Amino acid sequence: MKKIVVALLLISSFSCGKKEIQLPQLGETVVADVKDHSPIYMFFETNGNDTLIDVNRSNSISSTNWLFNIDKRLPLKLVIPEIQKLQAKKAKSSHKKEGSENYFTYMDKEKKTLAFLPLIDVEYVFDKAILGLNTLYFKTDEKIFFNNQQLSEQELEQYLNNLKVERESEIFIGYDKNLSFENYLKYRLKTKKIVITKLSLTINYTKEFIY
Repeated sequence: MKKIVVALLLISSFSCGKKEIQLPQLGETVVADVKDHSPIYMFFETNGNDTLIDVNRSNSISSTNWLFNIDKRLPLKLVIPEIQKLQAKKAKSSHKKEGSENYFTYMDKEKKTLAFLPLIDVEYVFDKAILGLNTLYFKTDEKIFFNNQQLSEQELEQYLNNLKVERESEIFIGYDKNLSFENYLKYRLKTKKIVITKLSLTINYTKEFIY
């Protein structure tokens, strides 16, 4: 894929000079513009065979919308803890403005424009869902599982709507901790589009399991 060198990510305070972020590339725009924002950057680095994350949060202003500019190659196990720290920091800030939100930035590869995905009221849990809960799980090898049943992307929605549900039930979403940030956004968008026709079955979007 073409590397995206984001001009507005060039931070003069870095002594190492220019840094480059390869933003995730998705096929649609969810939000086209965000006003009154401040950027946070998560860079991809390596040390031998180890993948590292370099976070710059110096420009984050609690009273604004935050834009998370995250390199698409970074795994969730490195990204999510940093997001949790930043969310906690903003929540505790006395300068937080009512209505200010957090967004993931990415490139719309069809329009070739910058786009934004809202990150609203999500609790991340670094563990498997409690035994007995219905879990939709996305693995690094692009395999999708509902509980122990492997599914293709094409049959996912139909399978969920054909489930026999005897009482009100929730479906929780889990992601492989080694999943790339780009694929995380891809699957996150996909789950938001799933239409459940059973009134007794819902997808819980407020909690995500990382394991």
